[in-house]
Amino acid sequence: MAQLEPTRFEDGKPMLLAGLRERYTPVTAGDIPSLWRRLVPYLGKISGQVGHVAYGVVSDMAGADGGFDYMASVEVSHADALPDGFVSISLPAHRYAVFAHGGHVSMLKDTIGGIWNHWLPASGYKTSTMPGLLERYGEGFNPGTGLGDIEVWVPVLS
Repeated sequence: MAQLEPTRFEDGKPMLLAGLRERYTPVTAGDIPSLWRRLVPYLGKISGQVGHVAYGVVSDMAGADGGFDYMASVEVSHADALPDGFVSISLPAHRYAVFAHGGHVSMLKDTIGGIWNHWLPASGYKTSTMPGLLERYGEGFNPGTGLGDIEVWVPVLS
């Protein structure tokens, strides 16, 4: 495994995110792309959507089943008139260690595993629980190819 280091540290602003959320386990985590497929028709059409960046939010990782909540989302200015089945969450301001993911989106689990299992324990940082981490899909991400402009943002506490 290549040495995994953050490309930068970022002081993230508070954000209101809206999207679709499901609970996954290590066995069902392969179903996350279907959650994104359900979100795609709404992109750019969600009331109050801010910009063209999408976020995968991982949270509530304390379950005995090794499970976690995952939300496919976008930033919004308000949570009024969300489509049926959508939820919203407010994320507080955090300091983030930001890691670039250079490969296909299907390999993101390897980058996250490297961060969680190798970089974080050796870094001297602790992480907050909300969010557990953010996947940031920037404007250069191409959902058709699964490549480009993917970052993993890990909230860190000194």
